[in-house]
Amino acid sequence: MGIYLSTPKTEKFSENGENDRLKFGMSSMQGWRATMEDAHTALPDLDNRTSFFGVYDGHGGKVVAKFCAKYLHTQVLKSETYVAGDLGASVQKAFFRMDEMMRGQRGWRELAILGDKINKFTGMLEGLIWSPKGGDMHDQVDDWGFEEGPHSDFSGPTSGSTACVAIMRDKQLIVANAGDSRCVLSRKGQAFNLSRDHKPELEIERDRILKAGGFIHAGRVNGSLNLARAIGDMEFKQNKYLSAEKQIVTANPDINIVDLCDDDEFIVLACDGIWDCMSSQQVVDFIREHINIENSLSAVCERLLDRCLAPSTAGGEGCDNMTMILVQFKKSTTDANTASASSAAEGEQSLQATSSEAE
Repeated sequence: MGIYLSTPKTEKFSENGENDRLKFGMSSMQGWRATMEDAHTALPDLDNRTSFFGVYDGHGGKVVAKFCAKYLHTQVLKSETYVAGDLGASVQKAFFRMDEMMRGQRGWRELAILGDKINKFTGMLEGLIWSPKGGDMHDQVDDWGFEEGPHSDFSGPTSGSTACVAIMRDKQLIVANAGDSRCVLSRKGQAFNLSRDHKPELEIERDRILKAGGFIHAGRVNGSLNLARAIGDMEFKQNKYLSAEKQIVTANPDINIVDLCDDDEFIVLACDGIWDCMSSQQVVDFIREHINIENSLSAVCERLLDRCLAPSTAGGEGCDNMTMILVQFKKSTTDANTASASSAAEGEQSLQATSSEAE
């Protein structure tokens, strides 16, 4: 089987949800790809003040994306910096923690369970044989200490995943990104990129890659990976003399913190299967055109996925897996009455650095 199917799988997984601060819709579609390697997390109530949304686009397999969707937000919650109120530091730590957790016997077993049926059975069997206290593992789900076993020297997966995460608390939005999935904010209809696509040709990425002993060929790291940052891909993170931030490929996310104002309408998190087909501004325009005529936010997402799906695999664009989360902010009466032009102007000025990237 090649990388593409003879006909696309257009069935979609969609969901909606809301609380008193926001409502969201999401949809994902396998499309022309032979396998589905995207994953996502949508938690409007990570705690009673905080919402969490994440899109994970796997490459070389689905397991790292699924692992991130299962565990990244739990590590944000567990961080002492999260308890102290530093959401940016907690999410950055969680990105690096994913690579740490996927090593060793426990990491191998968790990835195996998330993989195909044969590996899932093997992983569950090894869990019963090798994990501490066997049947009590449910009580130790967050214990990632060393486990003995046949894969205790496992260095981590050779496959990987992007991660683009948005965390909202009160009027603050924190976006963390590693890879080329993207988060875009619509402010009075103008698209502002809140993340940067981490491609190897970017100067800051190229410098790190070369200093770590890697090379770039045909726009790919060491001739194979078209991303400069990702979770997983452990073959590019083997230099014992360098910190995690300085490896050829790093999980280190860019962190962007925005104070939301009353002009902010929604954010979109999506994998590159969307952004390869439409610019940030085109996506914002499409959503604003359909958001009030569809019966749910997931229906808007579904329509946009169909818009991006290519009629054939001849061109390449529109043939990738597609996942999209649309988060619409609710306006409170107090906010509407107290929002001032000066605060909106200050917020817009704070976004100028990223707005130039909104295509």
